[in-house]
Amino acid sequence: MLTLRRFANPDVTRAFANIVWLGLERVTQIVVAIAISGVLARYFGPDVFGKWQYANTLLLVLAPITWVCGAEILVPTIVRRPPQELGTVLGSAFALRIGVSAAALLLTWAGIALGLADPLVGAMLAGLAVTLVFREPFVGVINAWLQSMTFSKPQLIASMATAIVKALLVFALARAAFAPASFGWLWALESAAIGAALVLYYRRKHGGTLGWQVDRALFRHFATSGTVFWIGLICMYLFLKLDRLMLERTISFADLGRYSAAQQLNENWITLALMLAQTIAPAFVYRVQQTAQLRRNLVRLFAMTAVLMIAGALVLDALAGFIIGRVFGPAYAGAAGIFRWAVWLSVPAGIEAIGNLVVLKYQAKFVLLAKWVLALAIAFAVNLVAIPRLGSYGALVGLAAGYVAAACVNFYYIRLKLAS
Repeated sequence: MLTLRRFANPDVTRAFANIVWLGLERVTQIVVAIAISGVLARYFGPDVFGKWQYANTLLLVLAPITWVCGAEILVPTIVRRPPQELGTVLGSAFALRIGVSAAALLLTWAGIALGLADPLVGAMLAGLAVTLVFREPFVGVINAWLQSMTFSKPQLIASMATAIVKALLVFALARAAFAPASFGWLWALESAAIGAALVLYYRRKHGGTLGWQVDRALFRHFATSGTVFWIGLICMYLFLKLDRLMLERTISFADLGRYSAAQQLNENWITLALMLAQTIAPAFVYRVQQTAQLRRNLVRLFAMTAVLMIAGALVLDALAGFIIGRVFGPAYAGAAGIFRWAVWLSVPAGIEAIGNLVVLKYQAKFVLLAKWVLALAIAFAVNLVAIPRLGSYGALVGLAAGYVAAACVNFYYIRLKLAS
């Protein structure tokens, strides 16, 4: 009867359905990303593919700048405020995000015009960077409203549909031998389409109008609240892409293309650890109030994650040559060795993701910031020594050192927090 009552609860049913859609969207994105990478890698060749991956790396380093007023601030604000103030909340958040995003785009274009990047990298980045003004201001704001209702289905369906269309367009443009710089605009088109779909959905749910207004006090609150989390996320993404940023200075773009091919597959594998953490977090960490029960849950989660990541790494290590050959082609055979070592990064990455749940549970923003600053600093120092000696493998050493440092901070915080 208890089980039946749980599933009869509309909140539980809605949350479960939301998790299913989230999982389906993530799997779709992973499959599409691998398929697109395979097409572009074969069409571009290692040298141009390396430039394409570097342009994407620069975009992913720039993107967190637009994450001001993150979901951890916006969603609770939507929930706490009465429904009649929704337009003011979303309007204030939109005004802040569109201003920051537009500034980030203009600065990116200015850097490209000044020749701060390789000409082809800059041409690719010019289109990719347009996503900055659609993702967070439009998609991010409306998605926060959907999250507040535990109903992300509209955004997830739009994301999956546009990802599949984008994959088809990438294949068509490659078959038609379009210039490499043209492909970046497909990502801009994708983000614009998702933003337009969500705006239309929101308007339909609110009588055909947005009704967004800007409140100065709320605008200032959004601009200042969550700043520590925001800076911490910027440091985290800079850490995750530091290997490619530093390798670009020491190896050829062709070698960078092979390294990036291996790492893109590996990052999709690591994403599974993050999906696992996000899925189990509410039931096993966030909602648990008893310290003893939380300790037991964490021990089990750490053990389960370690076993899963090690088992997966063993399989991927054994199949590395086959996987690289099938996805990217014979020109990327050198990426197989990198991939064999890279997949083992999933073990410390998965452990770190589980430990990070406790940091988020208690909203330990300064711990989050200190953790990623430390990981970034250690990875940078290790890369300075290891990359000149070991090349691409040295960058993997830097990533491993950073992940271990981040995990150690998590463990130290957990020990102190749960002991008190």
